[in-house]
Amino acid sequence: MFTGIVEELGEVTAVENLGDASRFRLRGPVVTEGAQHGDSIAVNGVCLTVVEHGDGEFTADVMAETLKRSSLGALTVGSRVNLERPTAVGARLGGHIVQGHVDGTGQVLARTPSEHWELVRISLPADLARYVVEKGSITVDGISLTVVDAGPDHFTVSLIPTTLALTTLGVKQPGDPVNLEVDVIAKYVESLLGDRARRAGR
Repeated sequence: MFTGIVEELGEVTAVENLGDASRFRLRGPVVTEGAQHGDSIAVNGVCLTVVEHGDGEFTADVMAETLKRSSLGALTVGSRVNLERPTAVGARLGGHIVQGHVDGTGQVLARTPSEHWELVRISLPADLARYVVEKGSITVDGISLTVVDAGPDHFTVSLIPTTLALTTLGVKQPGDPVNLEVDVIAKYVESLLGDRARRAGR
């Protein structure tokens, strides 16, 4: 489990096309400290497994399903990425519960700068809109954010200077893709209520 608090702004150093998958090598001295084969690291909000590591870098295999459902397929050598290690049991939950299982992708639609913060509008797939509510939580490229307002096909978030400086959202421009993970609690509630309704209808 992750919390959506980005630890490090890493960089893609190599991409190998394996046909039905890709192997990425990524630089992240902070997240690779103490890393072991098989550990998990979230890359732009996608939970990946460490295959090899050393000298502040690690490699991870990304299967076709992940490339299809996320924006990782658009990464190239030199791309900056948000990196986070799983949270330790008993640690503070700084953001919200993040699984690293991307639900879909959106696009940055607009950026409205202010003196000390920036409002970013992001497109929202129709099948995810019901899980996104004003002042609720959403994960964008692995970053735990609070929804400012939500519409049927978009939502907005406010970014503080720290988020702008230390994550990919500081440089994403209109048209750029982002990974989205909605609040897993909302999905469980929907499933449980749907099951209750089905049983009541029998």
